[in-house]
Amino acid sequence: MTSFSASIIASLGKLAITALLSILLFSSCSDPASVGLELAPGNNQIGVFYRDFNLDAQVVLLDSFNTTNSTVLLAGHETDGFFGVTEAVAHSRMFFDVTVDRPRNDAILDSAFFDLDVVSVNGSNLDQPKKYAIYQLSEQILDTVYYNFDRLAFMESPISSGEVLFGDVKDTTLRFPLEADFSDEMFVKIRSSRDFLNLFEFREYFPGFVLKATAGDNTTIGIEPGSNTKMSFFYHYEGDTTPSSYVITCNFSRRFNGINSDRSGTPTSIVSERGKFYDVGNIIGMKAGLAMAIKIDTSPMDEFLDTLSGITFNQVNLRLGPIESQEEDNNPISSMVLKFLDLNNKVIKSTVPPNNNLHVITDGQPQVIQDQTGNQVPNNLFAASSFLEYNSETKEYLAKITSYTNAVFRSQIQRRNWLLFADSPGSFSDGGLNNNNSDLARSLRQFKLDKNKIKVEVIYSKSR
Repeated sequence: MTSFSASIIASLGKLAITALLSILLFSSCSDPASVGLELAPGNNQIGVFYRDFNLDAQVVLLDSFNTTNSTVLLAGHETDGFFGVTEAVAHSRMFFDVTVDRPRNDAILDSAFFDLDVVSVNGSNLDQPKKYAIYQLSEQILDTVYYNFDRLAFMESPISSGEVLFGDVKDTTLRFPLEADFSDEMFVKIRSSRDFLNLFEFREYFPGFVLKATAGDNTTIGIEPGSNTKMSFFYHYEGDTTPSSYVITCNFSRRFNGINSDRSGTPTSIVSERGKFYDVGNIIGMKAGLAMAIKIDTSPMDEFLDTLSGITFNQVNLRLGPIESQEEDNNPISSMVLKFLDLNNKVIKSTVPPNNNLHVITDGQPQVIQDQTGNQVPNNLFAASSFLEYNSETKEYLAKITSYTNAVFRSQIQRRNWLLFADSPGSFSDGGLNNNNSDLARSLRQFKLDKNKIKVEVIYSKSR
């Protein structure tokens, strides 16, 4: 055989395989146990089948979650026809280094600013100015746990404010001037007052600040609460042109994010009781920060699996979407985990240390592990979770659940309903509702979709 003939035969073979896969992927059968595509005609004993089916869904307002010392400070004000008005308000103490020399009594204040170290911007119309205001707290941030429903009182007039045109810039430092009366008074305190002898005295005088966005801006920013989010006081001495500065930062400062929500007149206005699941119609949605999540009813999996015997799962995917269109800079939630729910709709926690919430485990990872007594129990490793990842091209979420489905089919684990929870592999979360490192606590990102677009896709082989 010439090399040319071999090449033709190889090409024809590739075309045949491509055609076969196309038929496989786009064929759907109502009776997968008896109808399907065979790999070869005649006496081949292996059949390959494709099946998809829909899963129902409801929305839920999760129990309030811990936002204490969140890795980002959130400030945003967003209005949506489904979620209503959602506002994120950042609260934080401030810090100064007691070992740094303070300005002398003869120091002359030149200028004073409040800097915000922006690390994320998510919203609409970023080519239009967005306005922010910073207020002095009028009550203390205590050494306790703060949740997303918490809020503290603050002064009526801002100590600093300004506007910014973000455009394509998503990480920048905003510098707003401090109000003259406030900066003059604080600079006097810095120079000579006992209020700056230590942090305890300082916090009695200045409990901290609140950062708020302007109503109607439809944008949320994330602020890094470190050394670059600060108040800066620039000064000099008579006859000395050398500029000096004194800074008060957010380093080592207790903080939290409070979330306000008004869902009046929206489909989610009926979602009033935390932990209760609601049918809000064909359109469902999830919004981080607000802690509105989605429950998936997986009972159709039982109905499907009960029709099968003697099969091998080649690939099983969970697909959500396409989601409803959002503006280019209004990014949806990037990824989610699938938490197991018990019959009372409570998230199931592992009995094996580290006692993480139980999730669907991804393909290629063990679905069960041994507990202390040698019994087989569901794997609880958060990093091995099957993450629903968002594809910006298709506007869909996809998770691989082949190994999970196989474990359910073979009765290694029990089929459970799922709670979709905003989280990602890099969040260093343990998957818990009260872990402030989860993506749920780090933004107001959202998405909406028709619940008829929640689908399980199955490719499996059957021996005849």
